[in-house]
Amino acid sequence: MILDTQTWMMTFFILLVAVSFYKIREFLPQEQLHDDDTTDEAQAKLEAIAIEIIQDNNDIDHVALYEAIKAHTKFDHEHFWRFNQNKSNQLLKALRIKGLL
Repeated sequence: MILDTQTWMMTFFILLVAVSFYKIREFLPQEQLHDDDTTDEAQAKLEAIAIEIIQDNNDIDHVALYEAIKAHTKFDHEHFWRFNQNKSNQLLKALRIKGLL
């Protein structure tokens, strides 16, 4: 039985697509990183710190809140190394949307 060119091409195409999916899957992260600050637990920890600071200082602006969060004793600098002014503003907006402020 002689296979024509189209059959060979389709066979190799399907085989190479399968190999490509396997290679892509191997490069994607399979486990959570130890310093991932986007998890629900990490966000809850940041929210708790922010709420505690806001309750202690009623008239605090967003810049002072950012500095106070970074200076807080419960703030883990190694875990939240990506925390910056923009993330602080997003945290403040999320707290307002949730009705916690």
